[in-house]
Amino acid sequence: MIRIGILGYGNLGRGIECAVKHTRDMKLVAVFTRRDPSGVKILTSDAKVDSVENILSYQDEIDVLVLCGGSATDLPIQTPEYAKYFNVIDSFDTHANIPEHFSKVDDAAKVTGHFGLISVGWDPGMFSLNRVYANAILPNGADYTFWGKGVSQGHSDAVRRIEGVLDARQYTVPVESALESVRNGKNPELTTRQKHTRECYVVAAEGADKAKIEKEIKTMPNYFADYDTTVHFITAEEMKKNHSKLPHGGFVIRSGKTGWEDENNHVIEYRLKLDSNPEFTASVIVAYARAAYRMHKDGKIGAHTVFDVAPAYLLDMSADEIRAHLL
Repeated sequence: MIRIGILGYGNLGRGIECAVKHTRDMKLVAVFTRRDPSGVKILTSDAKVDSVENILSYQDEIDVLVLCGGSATDLPIQTPEYAKYFNVIDSFDTHANIPEHFSKVDDAAKVTGHFGLISVGWDPGMFSLNRVYANAILPNGADYTFWGKGVSQGHSDAVRRIEGVLDARQYTVPVESALESVRNGKNPELTTRQKHTRECYVVAAEGADKAKIEKEIKTMPNYFADYDTTVHFITAEEMKKNHSKLPHGGFVIRSGKTGWEDENNHVIEYRLKLDSNPEFTASVIVAYARAAYRMHKDGKIGAHTVFDVAPAYLLDMSADEIRAHLL
């Protein structure tokens, strides 16, 4: 059995626990938290809940440590630090900073002979793989990524930080006309505003200036200023009833040409439609945790990404079974 540890027990950590339950070759050993462990209730009856301060005492009990912190402040510190002591896997998703993060994890893991797998999820992760396959197959072409319709947790949090906002959900929505143009092989050049819109559902405090809140949302740099944004003010009851889940998804599309004179058009499309963003992300991570364990057993150390993992490492099946049933 592959022994799993989880650091952090929010939406993603709970998703990891559920995904491990549905495997035949893994077991959850412990959940580590920065909170008071006595106040953290998990679903796995035979797993421990312990303080992160005690995590190093579990080095001989855990094969892969899954890091479930945020990419902004947690993972840049945690992944390189714990790669010194464990084989680790994370879902670091700040695309621009992935090369720097990779380098730090690689340096730390190699010192002690551990294995690190970073930026695992659906984007980066599954979407990244599909970009690689499509670029290899259609080198003469263009890539397009559309996200949604789905809840952006980071953007939702940004709205909740505005004065007078009690709760908020932000949905990223692909522009249908842009999506259809890409699907039809027209290879359009699209601006940020032309590809996505944003919809915000906001619960405002009693007496709050809604016009001010709406203006602050729509002009927020790096989040909403470059998009056509719609703001809906709703009640707390409506929020709980209609916006309590965390759906997401999206499309990766490559449109390309083949032939001596580029006479033939081709479109490769990969789509995800997810009821629960964190639970799907967790399912991807658990499959790659299996790969991390196996690759380390094969002598691999240092940092890796999904690009380095052969598909056969992901499945709880023998090579004969994979060839017989999936090839």
